[in-house]
Amino acid sequence: MRQVGQAEQPAADSALATRYRTITVNGLKIFYREAGRPEAPALLLLHGYPASSRMFEPLLERLAGDCRLIAPDYPGFGYSDAPERGSYTYSFDALAQAILGFTEALGLARYSLYLQDYGGPVGFRVALARPERVRSLIVQNAVMHEEGLTPLWDARRAYWAERAPHEARIREGLHSLQAGIARHVGSRPNFERFNPDLWMDEIAFLQRPGMDEIQLDLIHDYQSNLRAYPQWQAYLRERRPPLLIPWGIHDPIFSSQGAQAMRREQPAAEVYLLDAGHFAINDCPDDIAGCVRVFLRSL
Repeated sequence: MRQVGQAEQPAADSALATRYRTITVNGLKIFYREAGRPEAPALLLLHGYPASSRMFEPLLERLAGDCRLIAPDYPGFGYSDAPERGSYTYSFDALAQAILGFTEALGLARYSLYLQDYGGPVGFRVALARPERVRSLIVQNAVMHEEGLTPLWDARRAYWAERAPHEARIREGLHSLQAGIARHVGSRPNFERFNPDLWMDEIAFLQRPGMDEIQLDLIHDYQSNLRAYPQWQAYLRERRPPLLIPWGIHDPIFSSQGAQAMRREQPAAEVYLLDAGHFAINDCPDDIAGCVRVFLRSL
């Protein structure tokens, strides 16, 4: 006789379930999400601004049977430690070093990289530091050419040139409802189709104590990425890693010209232009999971 609460269907493979873990890297607690079997090929997922590893939940659910997915939060993001600025330098070099230490702590000797937004500058630094470990690249709405930057970057360029007089405008944008909506909706008219939790959760994160200063430092340091673009472009031309580029075309931050420019460096790259915004995983998770699955199986 079946006991109360006994499952009528076989239980799902527990090895594929998402785990929520923390590991100490160079004295900092780094939170990460992991799904899939430990022996499967590793896919390291690096999130964007102002998100966290949470943005990859739709892929963790869909791809756990295909690979070992590992999605960390950077220092100052998500559930990872956010040390005060006086004790930690918030720069893209520092975030990349944290992720390199994270891969060492987990013993990741070989992995593919999924890069979105801030994940681009973090991930390309990781790839240049450990090129022998990178199996392939998946770049989604992250750029390595200035032509991929939309006119919205004009305010940030002014901030880079003169920080003090332009800081108030950048600070205001951190908590802007309009900016939060734009990241997810873009120019699409069907606003009612989007869950406001998407941007309200981000704004709540940005309103945490001390977060303004952390993000202002990173926004100011973003100019270092533009200076590094030629190195990243040379990496694609010379190393020729297998490259998949799924791209949300309604992104107000990075234009699809950025996707096409990457294929100029690596002509064998596969580009998929999606009816999606900056955070395309929220819009079309099945499409992205499908092309990622085919891409990884082809390696």
